[in-house]
Amino acid sequence: MAKLKTAFFCQNCGAQYAKWQGQCNSCKQWNTIVEEVIQKEETPSWKTTAPEVKKAPKPLRVADIDTAQEVRLKTGDNELDRVLGGGLVPGSLTLLGGEPGIGKSTLLLQISLHLPYRTLYVSGEESQKQIKMRAERITSKADNCYILTETKTQNIFRQIEAVAPDVVIIDSIQTLHSDYIESSAGSISQIRETTAELIKFAKESNVPVILIGHITKDGNIAGPKILEHMVDTVLQFEGDRNHVYRILRALKNRFGSTAELGIYEMLGSGLREVANPSEILISHKEEELSGTAIACTLEGMRPLLVEIQALVSSAVYGTPQRSTTGYNAKRLNMILAVLEKRAGFRLGAKDVFLNITGGINVDDPAIDLAVVAAILSSNEDIPVDKGCCFAGEIGLSGEVRPVNRVEQRILEAEKLGFSTIFVSKYNKISLKNNLIDIKLVARIEDVAGQLFG
Repeated sequence: MAKLKTAFFCQNCGAQYAKWQGQCNSCKQWNTIVEEVIQKEETPSWKTTAPEVKKAPKPLRVADIDTAQEVRLKTGDNELDRVLGGGLVPGSLTLLGGEPGIGKSTLLLQISLHLPYRTLYVSGEESQKQIKMRAERITSKADNCYILTETKTQNIFRQIEAVAPDVVIIDSIQTLHSDYIESSAGSISQIRETTAELIKFAKESNVPVILIGHITKDGNIAGPKILEHMVDTVLQFEGDRNHVYRILRALKNRFGSTAELGIYEMLGSGLREVANPSEILISHKEEELSGTAIACTLEGMRPLLVEIQALVSSAVYGTPQRSTTGYNAKRLNMILAVLEKRAGFRLGAKDVFLNITGGINVDDPAIDLAVVAAILSSNEDIPVDKGCCFAGEIGLSGEVRPVNRVEQRILEAEKLGFSTIFVSKYNKISLKNNLIDIKLVARIEDVAGQLFG
């Protein structure tokens, strides 16, 4: 049996040291040196009994590999299934990160209670009574969910053999520890070792495992960066704790797209799936106000209609202010320069504030046309017709550029009751017999002329 050996490594540059020191001699960074295990005792299989001797895998030709697709496990949560790419893949490892108190444990407990499969929910942070109190708020019926409060991986695997679950949920990976590593729970060595044991279990037993991961003050998942490389899927659960809406997005997904988005509403009885996100992204008002425009954007395969709010006023402090919420500030400056240079609008001496409602960040350039409409509406103090929406990218010469999947955007706007949509004339549109009026525009001046005369 090999003796446990450790060394000290810089987390920034990887330099190795025999003992700890405050500053790395190679990269000159402070407090980046941590202890790592370089040789440890032989760890047995995740099974408590002696593992069977398996034949070494043989290489196969590409033509000989079975391409039959694995049947995914549906979670019953449409938003989570969409973000995962259709459900949980057997034998996969999924990591869910998010701010403290954002609702990670509530989301996974709610899923485990509603899953039609036998689920083992392992918590190292709460007692079984605390979890039961939260479970009673979510649902009154949960026949397939087992709760275990344990932090030692060897004991967890022993209970897994007894229960034989179809899905395992760990809350959280930072609380687990293994007997084969001498460091405390939450250390880099423990996180790496316990994750490796769970990966070995998932691949050998074909049981999907979901982990909850804490995040640092910088918003990164706590622990070594290799943790995100080891798992198959990394999900981010985000939102403002002062608001009721939460957004689930994939940062890494080996089995699907990373562009999908899931939206939830936090209620006293748990998280509610928001099937129509436009209900939270468009404010309901009785009178028409200037400075607002509706943009049709896409998040993955899902079309969203979001409200853009703009406020243009005379600069009071001499230097004009440019402030954005949920939109790229550099892109706003570019659009303002295009309006000044190409369209003749004098906005250089005015403050411009831009906000995307609902608390989401949008990177889709197709909302540029709605940003222009909102800015001009506020500048002229003329409201945009509430039946109008926009989908177009603005170029540096003032032209309205075509956007991808424009027909899907048009159909979504029509479904939500909009009467007019402005798109680029260079988009190829084959839709016929539509209830919505499609306005084809080539330049910013065309949009301004049709909206404000």
